[in-house]
Amino acid sequence: MTAVYTWDVFSTLDGYGSYSEGADWGGYWGKQGPELLEHRAALVTPEHRMIFGATTFRETAEIMSSGIDPNTLDEWNLRTMRMPATVVSSALQDTLGWPDATIVSGDAVEIVARLKEESHVPLRSQGSLSLNRTLMAAGLVDRLQVTIFPAISGRTGTSPILAGAGDFDLELLESRTLDGHTQELIYRPSLR
Repeated sequence: MTAVYTWDVFSTLDGYGSYSEGADWGGYWGKQGPELLEHRAALVTPEHRMIFGATTFRETAEIMSSGIDPNTLDEWNLRTMRMPATVVSSALQDTLGWPDATIVSGDAVEIVARLKEESHVPLRSQGSLSLNRTLMAAGLVDRLQVTIFPAISGRTGTSPILAGAGDFDLELLESRTLDGHTQELIYRPSLR
């Protein structure tokens, strides 16, 4: 049996995964509430392995090593940083202080296909846009989990989450509204 691979990504309504430096949105586009934070923390359990591309790993590890008081981070970020992680990168040589990270160099499709076959726990990737678009095109993403924050960042948005992706049919598996305004949609993608 192969491990389930979930690509977990945050987005604005207009499809941006981030915003430009100097934009005054704040984390989660300022839309997080207690229900979202509790739900996110429950998603990340020790029974998962995180998969990162180099850019998202650097950004996440920077948060962990920046000297921020861990008590100011929400629980899902703390749990994510405690998870075992595999980083798919030909450029990185250092785990940047991540306590249980392994850097694997090579073809991302081959690496993740092997991990899916060998892993006894589900695989989850947060962000890592270009890595996951490649994995979706190879048919390795079992679940696309998109959390849509009620914001349009047309002027300041960066990192369009699906830019350059192929054509996919999406089967809606689950949906929920968090804090009365944030949508979480979980799809099963299939190539067209």
